[in-house]
Amino acid sequence: MRRFLPISRSALLAAALAGCGAHERPAPPVAEPVIDGEQIRLPAGSPQGAVLVSAEAKLQQAETVRLQGRLVWDETRTARVDAPVAGRIVRLLAAPGDAVKPGQALAEIASPEIGQAQADARRADVDYEAATKNLARIRELNEAGITPARELQAAEAELARAAAERQRTRARNAAYGVGARIDQVFALRTPVSGVVVERTAAPGLEVRPDQAQPGQPALFVVSDPTRLWVRLDVPESLVGAVRPGQTVALKAAALPDRPIQARIAHVSDFIDPATRTLKARADVDNADRALKAEMFVSGELSVPVREAVLVPAGALVLLGERYYAFVDQGEGRYLRREVQAEEAGLGSMRVLAGLAPGERVVVSGALLLQQLLGSKP
Repeated sequence: MRRFLPISRSALLAAALAGCGAHERPAPPVAEPVIDGEQIRLPAGSPQGAVLVSAEAKLQQAETVRLQGRLVWDETRTARVDAPVAGRIVRLLAAPGDAVKPGQALAEIASPEIGQAQADARRADVDYEAATKNLARIRELNEAGITPARELQAAEAELARAAAERQRTRARNAAYGVGARIDQVFALRTPVSGVVVERTAAPGLEVRPDQAQPGQPALFVVSDPTRLWVRLDVPESLVGAVRPGQTVALKAAALPDRPIQARIAHVSDFIDPATRTLKARADVDNADRALKAEMFVSGELSVPVREAVLVPAGALVLLGERYYAFVDQGEGRYLRREVQAEEAGLGSMRVLAGLAPGERVVVSGALLLQQLLGSKP
């Protein structure tokens, strides 16, 4: 029995292999896509057809554009206060965060220029009083026949000159906001009400009028933080689409859960030559003061556009300088069609010609169909 055992195992293995070979059948051939000109027809159950996704082309009458901008102070409610005279700051009267009213002093500046103006005004008052008394005396003498008429005329002219000088010096002091007392102190005042939002002034700081230059920080900035502006950069292509009165939805990265609604109040009349953008300004309500000046924001604005068909960017195939779309004709038939298109932003394309609203186009898998079409001998 031991001698026949290996033979029996071999026979059984051969029989098993023979049985398996008898039950194997060749897999049915996979039907190939049929290509006829610009049309591709996929048979039922085609693996290529399983990955294709089609969607209806929709008519676009408006689009949403995204703009970038930043929040700034409302310039109609903001004053940048600098020193109109040369001198040295000797006293600060307002700190950042303080609420102030128009005419309230923010700082005191010791200024020789103010001392000179006060002294000139005092001298003018003295000269005017002297000229008035001299004219009265000369008039009495003239009436008595003691002095000639030319002395009376000279006294009258001297009084007129003294009166003009007194008026000039008083007007200058009034413009500075200083009185007749000679103390050489100039009070730096705010012209608007609001809150001191910025301050670079410090005790002992030397100041001059020529320090007030564009781009240089002011000694004090007074503004109303409950109202802000947003300055938006509008692409040159949207020059005719953005107009005053439109509403823009803003979002700040620092406050993602706070919706911000703003209304465009002004659109500039020139293009920035460096960035090729148009500057637009919108008003923002900030009653809770959660928004801060110089915050960066992004905005979404719905603008009217010329009538066109909107499709996802993946629906079009670019060959050379021409765009093509595959129209889903049903029952596995797809027709390649040349279209005229342009970018619409946010991953979309605007088809100006070649597609009609309501037609179904392949939005996922268009490149696969193009490969099948390109493989045609």
